[in-house]
Amino acid sequence: MSKHGYESGRLNLPFVGHATFAKSPPCLDWDAIEADCAIIGAPFDQGTQYRAGARFGPRAIREASTLFSFGHAGAYDHEDDVTYLPASVRIADMGDADIVHTDTQASHANIELAVRKALAAGALPVVLGGDHSVNIPAVRAFAGEPPVHLVQIDAHLDFVDERHGVRHGHGNPMRRAAERDHVTGLTQIGIRNVSSTAKEGYDDARAMGSDIISVRQFRKLGGDNVLNRVPQGARYYVTIDIDGFDPSIAPGTGTPSHGGFLYYEILEFLQGLARRGEVVGVDLVEVAPDYDQSGSTVFLAAQLLLNFLGFVFHQRAKRT
Repeated sequence: MSKHGYESGRLNLPFVGHATFAKSPPCLDWDAIEADCAIIGAPFDQGTQYRAGARFGPRAIREASTLFSFGHAGAYDHEDDVTYLPASVRIADMGDADIVHTDTQASHANIELAVRKALAAGALPVVLGGDHSVNIPAVRAFAGEPPVHLVQIDAHLDFVDERHGVRHGHGNPMRRAAERDHVTGLTQIGIRNVSSTAKEGYDDARAMGSDIISVRQFRKLGGDNVLNRVPQGARYYVTIDIDGFDPSIAPGTGTPSHGGFLYYEILEFLQGLARRGEVVGVDLVEVAPDYDQSGSTVFLAAQLLLNFLGFVFHQRAKRT
Protein backbone atom coordinates (compact mmCIF):
# COMPACT_ATOMS: atom_id res chain seq x y z
CA MET A 1 0.00 0.00 0.00
CA SER A 2 1.51 3.35 -1.02
CA LYS A 3 1.15 6.66 0.75
CA HIS A 4 -1.69 7.47 -1.67
CA GLY A 5 -3.76 4.70 -0.16
CA TYR A 6 -5.15 3.16 -3.31
CA GLU A 7 -2.29 1.24 -4.96
CA SER A 8 -2.48 -2.41 -3.98
CA GLY A 9 -2.29 -5.72 -5.76
CA ARG A 10 -1.22 -5.85 -9.39
CA LEU A 11 -0.48 -2.67 -11.32
CA ASN A 12 -2.72 -4.00 -14.12
CA LEU A 13 -1.73 -1.58 -16.86
CA PRO A 14 -4.20 -1.07 -19.74
CA PHE A 15 -2.31 -3.39 -22.11
CA VAL A 16 -2.15 -6.25 -19.58
CA GLY A 17 -4.76 -8.93 -19.04
CA HIS A 18 -8.21 -9.51 -20.50
CA ALA A 19 -9.89 -6.72 -22.46
CA THR A 20 -13.20 -6.55 -20.70
CA PHE A 21 -14.98 -3.20 -20.65
CA ALA A 22 -12.98 -0.92 -18.34
CA LYS A 23 -11.28 -4.08 -17.04
CA SER A 24 -14.47 -4.96 -15.20
CA PRO A 25 -14.94 -8.55 -14.04
CA PRO A 26 -16.55 -10.89 -16.58
CA CYS A 27 -19.89 -12.45 -15.75
CA LEU A 28 -20.72 -15.26 -18.13
CA ASP A 29 -23.40 -16.78 -15.92
CA TRP A 30 -26.31 -14.54 -16.80
CA ASP A 31 -28.38 -15.92 -13.94
CA ALA A 32 -25.80 -14.76 -11.39
CA ILE A 33 -25.24 -11.11 -12.31
CA GLU A 34 -24.31 -9.00 -9.31
CA ALA A 35 -23.69 -5.55 -10.70
CA ASP A 36 -25.06 -2.04 -10.97
CA CYS A 37 -24.16 -1.89 -14.66
CA ALA A 38 -23.96 -4.78 -17.13
CA ILE A 39 -22.03 -4.46 -20.39
CA ILE A 40 -23.45 -6.48 -23.28
CA GLY A 41 -21.75 -6.91 -26.64
CA ALA A 42 -24.04 -7.11 -29.67
CA PRO A 43 -21.63 -7.73 -32.58
CA PHE A 44 -24.33 -7.84 -35.25
CA ASP A 45 -23.96 -5.82 -38.46
CA GLN A 46 -26.15 -7.68 -40.93
CA GLY A 47 -28.71 -4.87 -40.85
CA THR A 48 -26.40 -2.44 -42.64
CA GLN A 49 -27.26 -0.87 -45.99
CA TYR A 50 -23.74 0.28 -46.87
CA ARG A 51 -20.41 -0.50 -45.19
CA ALA A 52 -20.33 -3.45 -42.82
CA GLY A 53 -17.80 -3.90 -40.02
CA ALA A 54 -19.65 -2.85 -36.86
CA ARG A 55 -19.55 -6.49 -35.76
CA PHE A 56 -16.03 -5.66 -34.60
CA GLY A 57 -17.21 -2.66 -32.58
CA PRO A 58 -17.79 -4.31 -29.18
CA ARG A 59 -14.35 -5.91 -29.09
CA ALA A 60 -12.62 -2.70 -30.17
CA ILE A 61 -14.54 -0.52 -27.68
CA ARG A 62 -13.65 -2.90 -24.88
CA GLU A 63 -9.97 -2.74 -25.76
CA ALA A 64 -10.03 1.05 -25.99
CA SER A 65 -11.81 1.27 -22.64
CA THR A 66 -8.84 -0.30 -20.86
CA LEU A 67 -7.00 3.00 -21.35
CA PHE A 68 -9.48 4.70 -19.03
CA SER A 69 -9.49 1.96 -16.40
CA PHE A 70 -6.00 2.57 -15.03
CA GLY A 71 -6.16 3.32 -11.31
CA HIS A 72 -8.12 1.99 -8.38
CA ALA A 73 -9.93 4.98 -6.91
CA GLY A 74 -12.45 6.00 -9.55
CA ALA A 75 -12.04 8.86 -11.98
CA TYR A 76 -11.54 12.29 -10.43
CA ASP A 77 -12.86 15.22 -12.49
CA HIS A 78 -11.22 18.44 -11.32
CA GLU A 79 -13.74 20.64 -13.13
CA ASP A 80 -16.69 19.03 -11.34
CA ASP A 81 -14.68 18.22 -8.19
CA VAL A 82 -16.26 14.77 -8.26
CA THR A 83 -14.76 11.30 -8.28
CA TYR A 84 -16.86 9.36 -10.76
CA LEU A 85 -17.24 5.56 -10.87
CA PRO A 86 -15.81 4.78 -7.44
CA ALA A 87 -15.31 1.15 -6.48
CA SER A 88 -18.81 1.09 -5.01
CA VAL A 89 -20.23 1.18 -8.56
CA ARG A 90 -20.10 -2.42 -9.72
CA ILE A 91 -19.65 -2.93 -13.48
CA ALA A 92 -19.74 -6.43 -14.95
CA ASP A 93 -19.05 -7.49 -18.52
CA MET A 94 -21.53 -10.12 -19.72
CA GLY A 95 -19.61 -10.81 -22.90
CA ASP A 96 -21.49 -10.97 -26.19
CA ALA A 97 -24.91 -12.13 -27.22
CA ASP A 98 -24.56 -15.04 -29.62
CA ILE A 99 -24.86 -13.96 -33.25
CA VAL A 100 -26.22 -16.37 -35.84
CA HIS A 101 -24.88 -15.38 -39.25
CA THR A 102 -27.55 -14.37 -41.79
CA ASP A 103 -30.31 -14.84 -39.17
CA THR A 104 -31.51 -11.48 -37.91
CA GLN A 105 -34.40 -12.92 -35.93
CA ALA A 106 -32.27 -15.38 -33.97
CA SER A 107 -29.48 -12.86 -33.38
CA HIS A 108 -31.91 -10.20 -32.18
CA ALA A 109 -33.60 -12.72 -29.89
CA ASN A 110 -30.24 -13.48 -28.29
CA ILE A 111 -29.56 -9.77 -27.76
CA GLU A 112 -33.00 -9.29 -26.21
CA LEU A 113 -32.36 -12.21 -23.85
CA ALA A 114 -29.09 -10.66 -22.66
CA VAL A 115 -30.75 -7.30 -21.95
CA ARG A 116 -33.61 -9.01 -20.11
CA LYS A 117 -31.10 -10.89 -17.93
CA ALA A 118 -29.40 -7.60 -17.01
CA LEU A 119 -32.74 -5.99 -16.16
CA ALA A 120 -33.81 -9.00 -14.09
CA ALA A 121 -30.62 -8.58 -12.06
CA GLY A 122 -31.36 -4.90 -11.45
CA ALA A 123 -28.38 -3.79 -13.54
CA LEU A 124 -28.27 -0.94 -16.03
CA PRO A 125 -27.84 -2.59 -19.45
CA VAL A 126 -25.23 -0.98 -21.71
CA VAL A 127 -25.21 -2.51 -25.18
CA LEU A 128 -22.15 -2.19 -27.42
CA GLY A 129 -23.09 -2.52 -31.08
CA GLY A 130 -23.11 -3.63 -33.74
CA ASP A 131 -25.27 -1.76 -36.21
CA HIS A 132 -28.24 0.28 -35.06
CA SER A 133 -30.67 -2.58 -35.59
CA VAL A 134 -29.46 -3.99 -32.25
CA ASN A 135 -31.49 -1.24 -30.62
CA ILE A 136 -34.66 -3.06 -31.71
CA PRO A 137 -34.22 -6.09 -29.42
CA ALA A 138 -32.67 -3.94 -26.70
CA VAL A 139 -35.75 -1.70 -26.51
CA ARG A 140 -38.03 -4.71 -26.90
CA ALA A 141 -36.48 -6.16 -23.74
CA PHE A 142 -38.00 -3.29 -21.75
CA ALA A 143 -41.54 -4.57 -22.36
CA GLY A 144 -43.01 -5.17 -18.92
CA GLU A 145 -40.79 -2.48 -17.38
CA PRO A 146 -42.08 1.01 -16.56
CA PRO A 147 -42.32 3.26 -19.65
CA VAL A 148 -39.24 4.91 -21.14
CA HIS A 149 -38.58 8.01 -23.20
CA LEU A 150 -36.05 7.30 -25.94
CA VAL A 151 -33.26 9.82 -26.54
CA GLN A 152 -31.37 9.28 -29.80
CA ILE A 153 -28.09 10.90 -30.88
CA ASP A 154 -27.59 10.19 -34.55
CA ALA A 155 -27.07 11.63 -38.01
CA HIS A 156 -30.00 9.63 -39.36
CA LEU A 157 -33.64 9.44 -38.32
CA ASP A 158 -33.81 5.62 -38.67
CA PHE A 159 -37.61 5.79 -38.97
CA VAL A 160 -38.18 3.68 -42.07
CA ASP A 161 -41.23 1.46 -41.64
CA GLU A 162 -40.51 -1.14 -44.32
CA ARG A 163 -38.32 -1.18 -47.38
CA HIS A 164 -38.35 -4.21 -49.70
CA GLY A 165 -39.72 -6.26 -46.85
CA VAL A 166 -36.99 -5.20 -44.41
CA ARG A 167 -38.39 -4.09 -41.05
CA HIS A 168 -35.49 -4.86 -38.70
CA GLY A 169 -32.45 -3.31 -40.37
CA HIS A 170 -30.44 -0.36 -39.14
CA GLY A 171 -32.78 2.12 -40.83
CA ASN A 172 -35.82 0.89 -38.86
CA PRO A 173 -35.06 0.98 -35.11
CA MET A 174 -36.68 4.26 -34.12
CA ARG A 175 -39.87 3.33 -35.99
CA ARG A 176 -39.96 -0.02 -34.20
CA ALA A 177 -39.35 1.76 -30.87
CA ALA A 178 -42.13 4.29 -31.47
CA GLU A 179 -44.56 1.40 -32.02
CA ARG A 180 -43.87 0.00 -28.55
CA ASP A 181 -46.42 0.69 -25.84
CA HIS A 182 -43.66 1.14 -23.27
CA VAL A 183 -41.97 3.92 -25.29
CA THR A 184 -43.71 7.21 -24.49
CA GLY A 185 -41.89 9.38 -27.02
CA LEU A 186 -38.60 10.11 -28.75
CA THR A 187 -36.12 12.97 -28.78
CA GLN A 188 -33.97 12.62 -31.92
CA ILE A 189 -30.88 14.82 -31.90
CA GLY A 190 -28.25 15.43 -34.59
CA ILE A 191 -30.40 14.46 -37.58
CA ARG A 192 -28.96 16.14 -40.65
CA ASN A 193 -28.30 16.36 -44.38
CA VAL A 194 -29.47 13.71 -46.81
CA SER A 195 -31.07 10.87 -44.91
CA SER A 196 -32.08 7.25 -45.26
CA THR A 197 -35.61 8.21 -44.20
CA ALA A 198 -37.99 9.81 -46.72
CA LYS A 199 -40.23 12.79 -45.91
CA GLU A 200 -43.15 10.57 -44.95
CA GLY A 201 -40.93 8.99 -42.32
CA TYR A 202 -40.32 12.40 -40.77
CA ASP A 203 -44.06 13.12 -40.89
CA ASP A 204 -44.78 9.77 -39.25
CA ALA A 205 -42.12 10.32 -36.59
CA ARG A 206 -43.58 13.65 -35.54
CA ALA A 207 -47.11 12.21 -35.57
CA MET A 208 -45.91 9.37 -33.32
CA GLY A 209 -44.36 11.70 -30.74
CA SER A 210 -40.85 12.51 -31.98
CA ASP A 211 -39.03 15.78 -31.40
CA ILE A 212 -36.44 16.06 -34.20
CA ILE A 213 -33.49 18.42 -33.76
CA SER A 214 -30.60 18.86 -36.19
CA VAL A 215 -27.03 19.73 -35.22
CA ARG A 216 -27.48 23.31 -36.39
CA GLN A 217 -30.76 23.63 -34.49
CA PHE A 218 -29.08 22.15 -31.40
CA ARG A 219 -26.32 24.75 -31.58
CA LYS A 220 -28.75 27.59 -32.19
CA LEU A 221 -30.96 26.55 -29.27
CA GLY A 222 -28.11 25.63 -26.95
CA GLY A 223 -27.77 22.40 -25.02
CA ASP A 224 -29.75 23.59 -22.00
CA ASN A 225 -32.73 24.58 -24.13
CA VAL A 226 -32.64 21.23 -25.90
CA LEU A 227 -32.59 19.48 -22.53
CA ASN A 228 -35.67 21.44 -21.55
CA ARG A 229 -37.52 19.83 -24.46
CA VAL A 230 -36.88 16.34 -23.03
CA PRO A 231 -39.61 15.28 -20.56
CA GLN A 232 -38.34 15.97 -17.06
CA GLY A 233 -38.20 13.21 -14.48
CA ALA A 234 -38.74 10.47 -17.05
CA ARG A 235 -36.95 7.15 -17.44
CA TYR A 236 -34.57 7.53 -20.38
CA TYR A 237 -33.28 4.94 -22.78
CA VAL A 238 -30.32 6.54 -24.59
CA THR A 239 -29.19 5.30 -27.99
CA ILE A 240 -25.98 6.77 -29.39
CA ASP A 241 -25.01 6.22 -33.01
CA ILE A 242 -21.35 7.15 -33.35
CA ASP A 243 -22.13 8.83 -36.68
CA GLY A 244 -23.93 11.51 -34.67
CA PHE A 245 -20.40 12.83 -34.18
CA ASP A 246 -18.54 14.52 -36.98
CA PRO A 247 -16.39 12.12 -39.03
CA SER A 248 -13.41 14.38 -38.36
CA ILE A 249 -13.36 12.83 -34.86
CA ALA A 250 -15.29 9.61 -35.59
CA PRO A 251 -14.43 8.30 -39.06
CA GLY A 252 -14.76 4.66 -38.00
CA THR A 253 -18.38 4.11 -38.96
CA GLY A 254 -20.29 2.67 -41.87
CA THR A 255 -22.32 5.77 -42.81
CA PRO A 256 -20.31 8.92 -41.98
CA SER A 257 -22.12 12.23 -42.26
CA HIS A 258 -20.27 15.55 -42.12
CA GLY A 259 -21.55 18.37 -39.97
CA GLY A 260 -21.82 16.30 -36.81
CA PHE A 261 -21.30 16.97 -33.12
CA LEU A 262 -18.04 17.45 -31.28
CA TYR A 263 -17.24 15.67 -28.04
CA TYR A 264 -18.16 18.21 -25.37
CA GLU A 265 -21.46 19.14 -26.99
CA ILE A 266 -22.77 15.65 -26.38
CA LEU A 267 -20.90 15.00 -23.15
CA GLU A 268 -22.48 18.06 -21.54
CA PHE A 269 -25.90 17.15 -22.92
CA LEU A 270 -25.61 13.64 -21.46
CA GLN A 271 -24.53 15.04 -18.11
CA GLY A 272 -27.60 17.25 -18.09
CA LEU A 273 -29.80 14.34 -19.09
CA ALA A 274 -28.50 12.28 -16.15
CA ARG A 275 -29.53 15.12 -13.85
CA ARG A 276 -32.94 15.54 -15.50
CA GLY A 277 -34.25 12.00 -15.03
CA GLU A 278 -33.23 8.37 -14.64
CA VAL A 279 -31.15 6.71 -17.34
CA VAL A 280 -32.27 3.06 -17.42
CA GLY A 281 -30.72 1.77 -20.65
CA VAL A 282 -27.94 2.69 -23.06
CA ASP A 283 -26.63 1.48 -26.37
CA LEU A 284 -23.77 2.79 -28.46
CA VAL A 285 -23.73 1.54 -32.02
CA GLU A 286 -22.23 1.70 -35.52
CA VAL A 287 -18.57 1.76 -34.49
CA ALA A 288 -16.75 0.04 -37.36
CA PRO A 289 -13.09 0.19 -36.32
CA ASP A 290 -11.54 -0.94 -39.58
CA TYR A 291 -12.40 2.41 -41.19
CA ASP A 292 -10.28 4.29 -38.65
CA GLN A 293 -6.71 3.08 -38.36
CA SER A 294 -5.92 5.83 -35.83
CA GLY A 295 -8.32 4.28 -33.32
CA SER A 296 -9.79 7.68 -32.41
CA THR A 297 -13.37 6.48 -32.97
CA VAL A 298 -13.19 3.62 -30.49
CA PHE A 299 -11.45 5.80 -27.91
CA LEU A 300 -14.22 8.37 -28.35
CA ALA A 301 -16.86 5.67 -27.82
CA ALA A 302 -15.17 4.27 -24.71
CA GLN A 303 -14.45 7.66 -23.17
CA LEU A 304 -17.99 8.90 -23.80
CA LEU A 305 -19.55 5.80 -22.27
CA LEU A 306 -17.39 5.81 -19.17
CA ASN A 307 -18.02 9.50 -18.54
CA PHE A 308 -21.75 9.03 -19.13
CA LEU A 309 -21.87 6.09 -16.73
CA GLY A 310 -20.03 8.22 -14.19
CA PHE A 311 -22.70 10.91 -14.47
CA VAL A 312 -25.53 8.38 -14.25
CA PHE A 313 -24.30 6.67 -11.10
CA HIS A 314 -23.26 9.94 -9.45
CA GLN A 315 -26.82 11.19 -9.84
CA ARG A 316 -28.22 7.91 -8.56
CA ALA A 317 -26.09 8.20 -5.44
CA LYS A 318 -27.27 11.77 -4.89
CA ARG A 319 -30.91 10.68 -5.12
CA THR A 320 -30.58 7.94 -2.50
